[in-house]
Amino acid sequence: MVFIPRNELERLCSGIFYSLGFSEEEAGDSARILVAADARGIRSHGVARIKRYVDGIRAGFIKPRIEPETIRETPISLVLDGRGAMGLSLSKRAMEKVMSKAETNGVGVCSIRNSNHFGIAAYYAEMAAKRDMIGISMTNTAALGVPTFARKAVFGTNPIAFAAPGLDGQMFSLDMATTTVTRGKIEVYQREGKKLPPLWAVDTKGRITTDPVSLLDDTLHRRGGGLLPLGGEGEIAGGYKGYGLAVMVDILTALCSGGTFGADVQDSEITAARVCHFFMALRIDLFRPPEDFKQDMSHMLNALSALPPVEAAERVYYAGLKEHEADKRADTEGVRLEDGVWETLKGIAGELHIKV
Repeated sequence: MVFIPRNELERLCSGIFYSLGFSEEEAGDSARILVAADARGIRSHGVARIKRYVDGIRAGFIKPRIEPETIRETPISLVLDGRGAMGLSLSKRAMEKVMSKAETNGVGVCSIRNSNHFGIAAYYAEMAAKRDMIGISMTNTAALGVPTFARKAVFGTNPIAFAAPGLDGQMFSLDMATTTVTRGKIEVYQREGKKLPPLWAVDTKGRITTDPVSLLDDTLHRRGGGLLPLGGEGEIAGGYKGYGLAVMVDILTALCSGGTFGADVQDSEITAARVCHFFMALRIDLFRPPEDFKQDMSHMLNALSALPPVEAAERVYYAGLKEHEADKRADTEGVRLEDGVWETLKGIAGELHIKV
C-alpha cells in the first residue's frame, strides 16, 4: 500500500478529468467524491474506478460539459435526464437543487435517468445532514443481484444511503448495498487474487461460488449467476428483504424517472452502465428544533458506541463512525491506495501528460 497526500491525489484526479474535457467544477467535484471513498476505506468505489471512467469517457459513453434536461419540476420535486453526464458531478448538483427546494418548502426530491456511476451514495446524503436535514440517496446499477430462489441477475447492487446529523459534526450515516456486497468489492478480491467468502454469490446454476473472475465474467456476458441479496441465500436469513429493497430502489430511481431498470441495466467490457438515481432532503425543523434533534441523535449514537463489545471485537460502531474516523486520519496520514491502483493512476496521468 502507498499513502498519498489527499490534496495531491485530488489534484491528480481532477487533472485527469479536466484533460479529458470536463469543466474545472465537474473535474474537481468528481475527484473529491472519488478520493473521499478511498479516504474512508471504501476502496471499491474510489480512484481504482478511474480507468473505467476514462474508458467510458473516451468511448463517448460518459460525456463532459453536459447540462441535464429537466423533464418535470414542481416546488418540491425534480425529474432529470442526465444525458450521459458524469454521474459524480451531476449528482452533487442535483442534491444541491434538492436541498434548495427543502430549504424553501421543507422537502425536496429528485429522480434522474440516463446518468453514470456516482461513487459512494453516502456523500450525497451527508450533504443534507451537514445542513440540518435528513438526507437520502440511492442509485440502481447494472444487473448483478439474483432474486431469492432465482439463478439469474435481474437487479443491481442498488445501494441506499441515509444520513442524519448529531452535535459537533457527529452523524449517523448508513450506506449499504441491497446485495450482500457491491461489484466493487468483488473487483477488489479479483485484483488481490483472493477467493470470495462462500455466502456472497452464486454461479450460473445457482450454486454458491467463491470465484470472483468467473462471477464477473458470467454477469458481464449475461450467462447467469450473480450476487445474493442482502440476507443471503433463500429465506432463512431474510434474503427476500434485500431482494425487496433492491426492487424498491429501482422503483424510486428508474420507474419514477422513466429510466432503465432491472436486467436491462448492463455494464460493458470497458465501462459501467447508464444508471438512474434518487435524492431526497427533509428539513428537520418540520418536526422539532434541529438542535434538540441533534442533541438526542448524539445521545443515541454515544450510547451505541459505549456498548460493551463481544470478546472478539474491540468496540461497537454505529453506521458511518468507522468511515468518518478513517476520513480524519487520511487528512494527516494520506489516502491509502493499493500499489497497483497507484501505478494505474500514474500511467493514466502519464498518457495525458499530467505531472505526478
